[in-house]
Amino acid sequence: MQYLVSVIDDQTGSATPTEMAAIDAFNDRLRAEGRWVFAAGVGAPSTATVIDNRGGEAVFTDGPFLESKEYLAGFWIIEAPDLDVALKLAAEGSKACNRKVEVRPFL
Repeated sequence: MQYLVSVIDDQTGSATPTEMAAIDAFNDRLRAEGRWVFAAGVGAPSTATVIDNRGGEAVFTDGPFLESKEYLAGFWIIEAPDLDVALKLAAEGSKACNRKVEVRPFL
């Protein structure tokens, strides 16, 4: 089963060199254990564009979908046999990146 582990932050570009090294080590471990699918950081909310094409013409709006103090800063997609393993890995990822994370299964 695959899970999305979303990294939640409240600052842009705030990862320290120590945090980046811990994230790299965690990523290497995920790869070695066969749990790595994909991971990435994403741009700040100010770089977002929201597109609504539900009507007759697409409407493009600069900025995030939702104004919030906290935002999605990055994510991992991991393989885990069950939610318990995914939560354990997510807790380790949270420690590595020094951020809160949210776990959701793919449907």
